[in-house]
Amino acid sequence: MPLRAVLDFELRSKSRLLVRLENGEQAALIMERGRLLRGGDTVTLEDGRAVEIVAAAERLLQASSTDPLLVTKAAYHLGNRHVAVQLMGDGLRFLADHVLGEMVAGLGLAVTPVVAPFEPEGGAYGHSHAHASEVPSLQPKIHTYSAS
Repeated sequence: MPLRAVLDFELRSKSRLLVRLENGEQAALIMERGRLLRGGDTVTLEDGRAVEIVAAAERLLQASSTDPLLVTKAAYHLGNRHVAVQLMGDGLRFLADHVLGEMVAGLGLAVTPVVAPFEPEGGAYGHSHAHASEVPSLQPKIHTYSAS
């Protein structure tokens, strides 16, 4: 059975993290700043074992509209507030926040709470869009950890 680490968006964004794998082992994850792990990425333990990163299901708001201009406006206003946004075919998702949900609904989009993995855009300036498995130089380091 492959090793897995189930992490929410906030944890997948941290550059230093103590991770508990599904089998109960702990490991220290060290990544370059601005790096985001994606669901499906694989990191390697010091002993050579692979660990699959799984994007945890989170409480999100999904905003949708048949009008692409409304979706674009919502993405603009959320981005202007530095909110992480996952783009979808007819809408977008962001972490559940009632104030942001009301703002987006006020723009004319239908806003629905959902629980799902969150895979937002990485950002245009210095944030990697590539998966770690696609670019060897982006491989985060994961170290076995034991409390002394």
